[in-house]
Amino acid sequence: MTLLGPSGCGKTTVLRLIAGFLKPDSGQILIKGKDVSRKAPYERRLGMVFQSYALFPHMKAYDNIAFGLKLRKMKKEEIDKKVREALEIVQLLECSERYPRELSGGQQQRIALARALVTEPDVLLFDEPLSNLDFKLRQQMRFELKAIQKKVGITAIYVTHDQTEALTMSDRIAIMNKGKLVQVGTPTEIYEKPTNKFVANF
Repeated sequence: MTLLGPSGCGKTTVLRLIAGFLKPDSGQILIKGKDVSRKAPYERRLGMVFQSYALFPHMKAYDNIAFGLKLRKMKKEEIDKKVREALEIVQLLECSERYPRELSGGQQQRIALARALVTEPDVLLFDEPLSNLDFKLRQQMRFELKAIQKKVGITAIYVTHDQTEALTMSDRIAIMNKGKLVQVGTPTEIYEKPTNKFVANF
């Protein structure tokens, strides 16, 4: 699912509400049928990939990925197994001992994804993760992200203002304007049957 809309429409706010960084004034946030509206972020079983990647610069790629598992006080052998599995999924096993500054933008993005995947979340949240990449790499990473998400089978919610990105990556798109959902549908439905003038023009 992609949240698509112009800057300032509220899509990142919705993502932050789902993540637990903000509290809703009313209503419910359901994950797997359970109300998590009042739960802290660490209680929601979510993985998040930020626009800035948010990797720890003083930690090697391996330790960045292992960080969440260490907080859960897992055994060293289990941590090693899970980190290596995550590195294999994003095809960066050979980069495990590199620091973020020694990685390209695309590699940093994949390490951030591995860190989000390693804790086996119920939902993956992406906050415009490709916006800092150049055009060619952004195109490549669209397909890689989609393939990885399909492979691991985790529900993903993706925020972007890029229509092409939304149309090429999404099973469903939710278009937002001024804090409201104005249309939800498949890319084909959105493209061929816009419900109002805003959606058609956007």
